[in-house]
Amino acid sequence: MTQNVDRETVVSRLLAADDILILCHKNPDGDTIGSGTALCLALQQLGKNAAVLCSDPIPAMYDYMPITVFDGSFSPAFVVAVDVAGIQLFGERNNIRDYAEHVNLCIDHHGSNSGYAYETLVDDHAAAAAELLTTLIPEMGAKITPEIAACLYTGVATDTGCFRFSNTTAETHRAAALIEAGADVEKLNERLFESRSHARVIAERMAMESLEFYYDDRCALICLTWDQIQAAGVAGAELEDLTSLPRSIEGVEVGLTLRQQKDGSFKISVRTGHDTNACNIARRLGGGGHPRAAGCEISGNPDNAKHAILEEVKKELDRADAEKEAQ
Repeated sequence: MTQNVDRETVVSRLLAADDILILCHKNPDGDTIGSGTALCLALQQLGKNAAVLCSDPIPAMYDYMPITVFDGSFSPAFVVAVDVAGIQLFGERNNIRDYAEHVNLCIDHHGSNSGYAYETLVDDHAAAAAELLTTLIPEMGAKITPEIAACLYTGVATDTGCFRFSNTTAETHRAAALIEAGADVEKLNERLFESRSHARVIAERMAMESLEFYYDDRCALICLTWDQIQAAGVAGAELEDLTSLPRSIEGVEVGLTLRQQKDGSFKISVRTGHDTNACNIARRLGGGGHPRAAGCEISGNPDNAKHAILEEVKKELDRADAEKEAQ
């Protein structure tokens, strides 16, 4: 059982530690990589030995980050996880399981965090783990350099859809203001949001060709199989923003994006409007996340995966309807 700790304790633990290994989640996105790299740079700035480990390759779109990838050259004495809500999200490759079972500290913003670490700092009001680090890093006595600022901006901007999603708060904007002092925001926004590879465009076309509607068009679903992803030649990180497409359709309350993984399982992203709760849908299938954005993984063929997630969507839509009628 984890011990929930405050910010002062987190700072104390990090300042007392050395030979620090920072773990990111599999299928890495901008927040886990940006947060992990920013924390690593801050610790190195303080004279500590630190490195980052991820089960999957770091996507090329984040190659501007100066990531120190763990190469086994030191024996980790303290293990930190960033933006990882559950132990199943670490993955299996790169011997990450050797360390995932013994995480000393988790820094996260998912209210569904399973409490796998010995100590956990969770703030589910934060839009991203990077938002927490914008203040934790200065509290450690480290300076937010331009390199760290770029990493933190990546985390905050990608998890908020460039500050468009409902998880964006006044605190998020204050965090961005701190970051923007050192980050080249115009260049980062162009890289993260205004540039798509040829492969990404092909994948989006395939996804839209799979578009299906359910429950009087209140739910929209798109699906990409592993064969399609391979045929397009697109990296997983480039597919992250596909998750907003189904929900962006007029009248859609629940948007679902199914992406098949190499092992045949499906990574399912759930996006909802104000009347329904994405986390309720995902949690019942072993996942989690936030009220408007959540996810889970389901094994089986496409039909089985669709059936399982659509059953949970129906329950949530019925719950929301019942609440409206009771008002």
